[in-house]
Amino acid sequence: MITGSTHGLGLVVARAYARAGAAVVISNHVSADVERAVAELRAEGARVAGQVCDVRDRAQVEALAAFADATFGRFDIWINNAGVTATQGPSADIEPEKFVRVIHTNILGTYHGSIAALHRFVPRGGGKLINMVGRGDRSPQPFQNAYASSKAWIRTFTLALAAEYRRAGVGVFTFNPGLTYTALTGRVEVVEGFEQRGKAFKILVRLLGQSPDLPARKLVWLASAATDGQTGKEINLLTGPLLLRTLLREGVGMLLHRPSPADNISVHVVPPAIKSHSR
Repeated sequence: MITGSTHGLGLVVARAYARAGAAVVISNHVSADVERAVAELRAEGARVAGQVCDVRDRAQVEALAAFADATFGRFDIWINNAGVTATQGPSADIEPEKFVRVIHTNILGTYHGSIAALHRFVPRGGGKLINMVGRGDRSPQPFQNAYASSKAWIRTFTLALAAEYRRAGVGVFTFNPGLTYTALTGRVEVVEGFEQRGKAFKILVRLLGQSPDLPARKLVWLASAATDGQTGKEINLLTGPLLLRTLLREGVGMLLHRPSPADNISVHVVPPAIKSHSR
């Protein structure tokens, strides 16, 4: 069961699990996206079903879990992948509804999915819950406070779950995929006056960005027998050797003017919600 899995990293992860032999349930809050992704995966030979689900709504997440049970008998892996980001800039300058959308999707979505999974995993003494973290999970990230703080919450929440259910036979893990080329990174919105952040982000993606195939393969491993009997494990793909290889590759690419997915990132400037003193 993978939330937010009809496009981007989530869809790549669903494809990787299907190729490894798993039956997959995908979801998103847009019906047309679910139908398209299911058809695409079935054409590739995957055992897949899809359900519309807005992870901000607990009832819809519970319905998603019930759908997975009804379709395949039960599920053994639940990945809380659904996530959004907000405008980059000073927190008080960001439209409140955009900030709150991140909280509801990333935090409440992870909470709802985790509880739905644990209600099934704990009674039978097995199953694996994987929650996605990212930039900001270990340190404050000024001007990206909504997303970064949500990831810090997810990390703390997940590690607490691992401790609470350590003897239940359930594996509870965090996974940081690093900076990947996805729809989430393809469009950046910045507050007026902070346009340089958009340009800096393009450079960051160019230097550190990677294909979603790498984290997808690692997620298949994390849910495999290799981690049976373990819990509280934190997987972070931003390791020294990987970063060095990526930097060398993209550094050479920049010198040779090779095209990069970072070239396609669009930066959108929006007016501030208030006149901030940080300007």
